[in-house]
Amino acid sequence: MRMIELPGGVQVPCLGQGTWKMGDRRERRGEEIAALRAGIDLGMTLIDTAEMYGEGASEMLIGEAIAGMRDELFLVSKAYPQNASRDRLARSCEASLKRLGTDRLDLYLLHWRGNVPLAETAEAMETLRTQGKIRHWGVSNLDADDMAELIAAGGAACATDQILYNLTRRGPEHGLLPWLSKRGIPAMAYSPVEQGRLPANPKLAAIAAEIGVTPSELALAWVLRRSGLIAIPKASSVSHVRENRAAVDITLDDATLAKLDVAFPPPRAPRPLEML
Repeated sequence: MRMIELPGGVQVPCLGQGTWKMGDRRERRGEEIAALRAGIDLGMTLIDTAEMYGEGASEMLIGEAIAGMRDELFLVSKAYPQNASRDRLARSCEASLKRLGTDRLDLYLLHWRGNVPLAETAEAMETLRTQGKIRHWGVSNLDADDMAELIAAGGAACATDQILYNLTRRGPEHGLLPWLSKRGIPAMAYSPVEQGRLPANPKLAAIAAEIGVTPSELALAWVLRRSGLIAIPKASSVSHVRENRAAVDITLDDATLAKLDVAFPPPRAPRPLEML
């Protein structure tokens, strides 16, 4: 597993596990827990969740899945923007810790920007870090101008920006990804296969067939080709987890990358950051 370095030197796997909508259906609980554990066994030890996911249901599922192996993992959760204030962030963090069955988060993110001033959120995050409730903190769905404002407002310790990035959502390549790279802040790509829609794209399927991989593997390998980027696809079955893991070992040559650029053109001008 290739590792990515966060500011401060901690190493995390380039491929983690997303959990959006996991824990929502009781009949799938056993299969989803098995998938998370299989991913951990395959080196996908970064697990991402949020208090928004099923209003805590995802965090509770993860808590059950990781029982007895907390120290092997890098746990990430996210707070609603309305809970990112000086008074409310501590309560949100405590609730997430309880649902996850742990005493600390490895990374805590502001889920998206709301009405709470970024300076206040940065201060609240730093307080949690001083208390040992979190090891690192960052943001999600912030564009380059928001990131610049955050850093200027006292957010120099921001460890990552979790963003929507895949073959059909290439806007960050024009401004945000270079901005982050210049400052040594890794990006974390959510929905790297567009919530399962990309593998059905006939152009992607044709290119994948040419090089002998699945469309899902190709879409994920394309995201993982970038240095300083972490991908967090969701997989609700063991077979899907294994398919995701296989993408790490795929090296895309220049000819394949050129075909993907034709099929999924990069942006020619700045675009607002998209969200799902």
